[in-house]
Amino acid sequence: MKRRYVTTDVFTDRMFGGNPLAVVLDAADLSSSEMQAIALEFNYSETTFVLPPDDPKHTAKVRLFTPRTEVPFAGHPNVGTAFVLARESPFAAAAAASAGGIFLFEEIAGVVPLKLLREHGDTVGAELRAPEALSRRTVVTREVAAACLSLDAADIAMHVHAPQVVSVGLPFLVVELRSRDALRRSKPNFAAHAELLPLDGSDAIFAYWREPGDSAAAGSIVLHARTFSPLDGIIEDPATGSACAAAIALLATLDPRDRAELDWRIHQGVDMGRPSLLLGRTTKNQGAVTGTHIGGRCVAVLEGILNLAS
Repeated sequence: MKRRYVTTDVFTDRMFGGNPLAVVLDAADLSSSEMQAIALEFNYSETTFVLPPDDPKHTAKVRLFTPRTEVPFAGHPNVGTAFVLARESPFAAAAAASAGGIFLFEEIAGVVPLKLLREHGDTVGAELRAPEALSRRTVVTREVAAACLSLDAADIAMHVHAPQVVSVGLPFLVVELRSRDALRRSKPNFAAHAELLPLDGSDAIFAYWREPGDSAAAGSIVLHARTFSPLDGIIEDPATGSACAAAIALLATLDPRDRAELDWRIHQGVDMGRPSLLLGRTTKNQGAVTGTHIGGRCVAVLEGILNLAS
């Protein structure tokens, strides 16, 4: 039994940057255990499997696996899978064209809409809309967050929010840092992670530093970020769309403006040698965030055949 796969680097415009993703095409009839074994074989932060949709109005059913478990939603796998399908499946590309360049993926978290990003007639990436509204969960102390990141408590910023588990489809412990240097010095403390996590469904920590400035004055709000998930077999993730989406939804919620359309640029993966750029958008109306989007460019890297036992 042969199954075709394509890999792509996500949230980058050049090969060997961003976050690598494997997309297994025509994954119907694969069992969950086979999908998990394939994801472990690739050993990327996620591998996706494309199946026929339950609802013919949707583009595909997509299942997402880390090396250790299936997840209900994630950012870079959605963006990368949309990019690959637009390039590899004439039927999917034609359906998206008739739907205004929109793919609809059925996932555990719900239906995830993705808008294809096109340039000079070619698909160069995609942008997703988070499938859930922001949920705010457990708050942890700065001392506990600092221990998980191998930092001092003074490195944790508290003036905007305390370290907190938040989600727009997949939960993360989001931690604001006081400086770019603190972000650079961050590294996961396995014992502290194991003592704290999983917490409210989160087994990963998203740490960020926000550049001074405001998009209302000029340009985008700029964040620099790192994600650590050693308990899931991922020491550091080069680009984490679901965590970035949760973080910007939180920050937009905490913004004092009642109405705002904010643009975000998140730099991730720089400190591990795989620079990534994630582009975010949030819409806020009457004090509530009504839309959270994350997108970026992709680059095709490899393609091949999985030779599975029949």
